[in-house]
Amino acid sequence: MYFKIVPDIAYDQKPISFPFSKSDYVVAKNFFRRYKLNDDIFSDAVYFKKYAIQEGERPDSIAKKAYGNPYYDWVVLLTNNIINAQYDWPLSGYDLAQVVETNFDDPYGTIRHYEIKEEIGRYAKGLRVDKTFYDGQHKLNINGSVVIKNGNEIASPVTIADYYYDENEKKREIYLLRAKYFRGFVADFRRQNLYKDSNDFVAKRLKKTG
Repeated sequence: MYFKIVPDIAYDQKPISFPFSKSDYVVAKNFFRRYKLNDDIFSDAVYFKKYAIQEGERPDSIAKKAYGNPYYDWVVLLTNNIINAQYDWPLSGYDLAQVVETNFDDPYGTIRHYEIKEEIGRYAKGLRVDKTFYDGQHKLNINGSVVIKNGNEIASPVTIADYYYDENEKKREIYLLRAKYFRGFVADFRRQNLYKDSNDFVAKRLKKTG
């Protein structure tokens, strides 16, 4: 359905022969005309609700669940500014294991970096630190008292597999357009993908260039 709505563009083939004719133009979908939502709109709970992608769920299955039609998978993707679902959609546990095990010799034992476990003193949770920090000692001001902590008390190692798992999990949180605004969004998308009159204008759904 998405491809039916995206307008066409006719571009000229080079070199152009004479006399000029329609055969000199190739018609293709104008994917350069991208519809993008402002990131700050997701903070408005009126229009969107958070949704956690479950294992094995795809954009079409979520569209079926949310909007009653799997062909509205493009709404799920567009409203999350997802351009390439192959890279921006979470992998299944099996596929993720295949990726790390194929690309790394020992993803489960190789340390990628170290992270602060919980906020402590001036160090924020999740802050990445190096091995020198991990192996060293650090003076911390906690509630007005100075204490000494070993690096391995406040930081933990993150393996390659851990890192890829965490990054994959972050992709599970998306925003779903609430059903009451769904039809309006689709109608607006259709309007936004109509060409306006210009020198290149051929029809509302076709323009030429070159």
